[in-house]
Amino acid sequence: MSRLHIEKHSAHRVGWLRAAVLGANDGLVSISSLIVGVTAAAASEGEILVAGTAGLVAGAMSMAAGEYVSVSSQLDTESADLAKEKWEHINQPEYELNELAESFVARGVEKGTALEVARQLTNKDALAAHAREELGISEVNTARPLQAAMTSAATFAIGAVFPLSVVFLFPSQILIYAVTITTLMFLAILGALGAKAGGADIGKATVRVTFWGAVAMAVTAGIGTLFGAVI
Repeated sequence: MSRLHIEKHSAHRVGWLRAAVLGANDGLVSISSLIVGVTAAAASEGEILVAGTAGLVAGAMSMAAGEYVSVSSQLDTESADLAKEKWEHINQPEYELNELAESFVARGVEKGTALEVARQLTNKDALAAHAREELGISEVNTARPLQAAMTSAATFAIGAVFPLSVVFLFPSQILIYAVTITTLMFLAILGALGAKAGGADIGKATVRVTFWGAVAMAVTAGIGTLFGAVI
């Protein structure tokens, strides 16, 4: 007796996962780079803490605002496209039916079958069928501004807390090395967790996230050292 085969996919996580990984990665890299740069400029521990805390708050708010505006713009575009599709269904239903059928024919379905499938989908939910086939909009990938904003802000703050906490644990003499090493470790973990949640290649994602984090910190440290020498 055959058993029902249930497949598990990760596409439904794309929206919040992208915002979460971006937020946490940005929090880690931004605050780590900030701490490394300020420390390289020979700042005191108090100045480092103030700079790091201000960076955490400003960064989280910036991420939330940026994500909300960006995803809201995407949602506005989607809404406009859906409104146009709705008008077309009301005013030229036969053309829309044939258009849907042709999209299936272009993907290799026989014309008669394609027309029948298009008819059945139209009878069930014409707008949803065209949104998915013509516009690429579905429940899985539709824009959610508030979710993206809250996820980005929260994960940025969480990511920023890790390098900021290192300031309390290590003396300023070795702070640059401590922040760099711990941040690279956290970035590697973040890359692995993000890849696992999204069903992607863990090794590739880990290397990518860690490498670019190291580059960001190295550049910031160099600028901090330069300004520290000038001052």
